[in-house]
Amino acid sequence: MSLLGNLVSQVARSAIDPEDHQRNPINQSINPRRTGGLGDILGGVLTGSRNQPRDYNPQQYDRQPDNHFGLEDILGGLVGGNNQGRAGSQSGGLGDILGSVLGGQRTRGGFGGKGMLVAALMPMVLSWIQRNGGLSGALSKITGMGYEQQARSWMSNHELNDNLDPNDVNRLFDENEIQQVAAHTGANDMEVRQGLAELLPEVMNQLTPHGNLDNESEANDEIDQIISQLSSRLSALKK
Repeated sequence: MSLLGNLVSQVARSAIDPEDHQRNPINQSINPRRTGGLGDILGGVLTGSRNQPRDYNPQQYDRQPDNHFGLEDILGGLVGGNNQGRAGSQSGGLGDILGSVLGGQRTRGGFGGKGMLVAALMPMVLSWIQRNGGLSGALSKITGMGYEQQARSWMSNHELNDNLDPNDVNRLFDENEIQQVAAHTGANDMEVRQGLAELLPEVMNQLTPHGNLDNESEANDEIDQIISQLSSRLSALKK
């Protein structure tokens, strides 16, 4: 069962949507602001499609097997043709999907839309949680920095996310990482900050389906697995 499957699969579908760069263009002038709920960038990616159904619900915590989210179909669509069955049989889960999405963007050249931006931010957010001691360690760091009220909303089953101020993102994430994502995706650095300010809260929201840390071990295991799969997939695509 997956805690992040619904979120990751919807981001992946947006990232590989050929119309995403027109619907959610990058490198746009934005007014950075502290948003609520899914926010401006993440909300646009998850709910802004006119041509494909989106069933992502930030309050939906019914965990399903990975294949419920069509992960093998996504991966098969990425490689296409005769490779579809082989890639599907090798896909281990969410990290494979992210790795294939990001690796495909590198090999195709050019930039996608904000779906690709959020896909690139996902491993950045998960790695930050991992580096800071997993779910409880990351939440402790956030609350210790003065964001206790926001963190409570992220864990709540009933409140909308009270997101971070994008101008405060540098307190959590390294400036070099922000600039690297901007360079790889074609987004400007303020779009990267706005995306991080909205994605981190939603990842925390999905990792705490009961509003507490009862499933911390499961959450940390899933993060470790996604990062490991992602690294392996990107390494394989470079060969």
